[in-house]
This record gives sequence, C-alpha cells and structure tokens, in this order.
Amino acid sequence: MNKITVKFQRLAHASDLALPSYATEGAVGIDIAAAIDRPRCLQPGTIMAIPTGFAMELPAGYEAQIRPRSGLALKHGVTIANAPGTIDSDYRGEIAVILLNNGNRDFTITRGMRIAQMVIAEVTRCCPLEVNDLDHTVRGADGFGSTGI
Repeated sequence: MNKITVKFQRLAHASDLALPSYATEGAVGIDIAAAIDRPRCLQPGTIMAIPTGFAMELPAGYEAQIRPRSGLALKHGVTIANAPGTIDSDYRGEIAVILLNNGNRDFTITRGMRIAQMVIAEVTRCCPLEVNDLDHTVRGADGFGSTGI
C-alpha cells in the first residue's frame, strides 16, 4: 500500500472536530465530517454545499476524490451531486461537499456527521494530440448500450 503525507489545515470553525481519518485499517476513503454551526435540512431533490472546516495541501501529481458514503446513499438517498468531486493539488481553500438528497424524506445534517469519504489518487496527465484518423476496433463508434445489458 502506497502512503503519502497530506497536510491538513484546521480552520477556526472546526476547532472541536476530529481530523479526517480512516474508519478501519482496510478503508480506502478517509471520512470527512460536516463543520456546520447548526443542523441543516436537506430536502428531497435539493443540493447543498457543506463545509468541512479543513483545507489541505496535496502533493503535485495527486488529486482528492470526494465520494458518497454508501450507508447514506442506501439508507437515505443522500449522495454527492458531482460524484466523484475532484480537488486539485493546487487548491488551498476549504474542502466542501456538495450533497444531493435523492431520497423521498428530509435528511438532517448535524455538526460532526460523517458526510463523505475522500480518496487520494495519483493522477496521469495526457498530452492531447490531434489526428485525422483513429485506429479501428470491433466496437467502432457504437455507443451507449451497444455491448448489451
């Protein structure tokens, strides 16, 4: 397992919150929590940006992916609106999570609630090259659903 150091800066409104952490030894995503001053109601069909109270410094060549927590998605229909959200290595602002309630009931977000998980991933950058033709394949230009269900 690869390990890198990621610097987290605690912002004033997160003074009592735990540093983002892994729930178990085998966890891939680090849990991040809501740094809100009062409960917030996320109504069905609505989207809300929730602050986490932390900024971070990723090493060059890495990104952070913000992903839904499976329990919130299954039990409440709460997910990440832009899943996975991407945090670039040169961003230094507060991490925020864009939550979407796909469920049919109000969902209350409280201070310190684990609302998402963050996966740190190495990035490969491409070098775009314009060409007149692409190599042919059996699939060709057949698109959505072309390979069956």
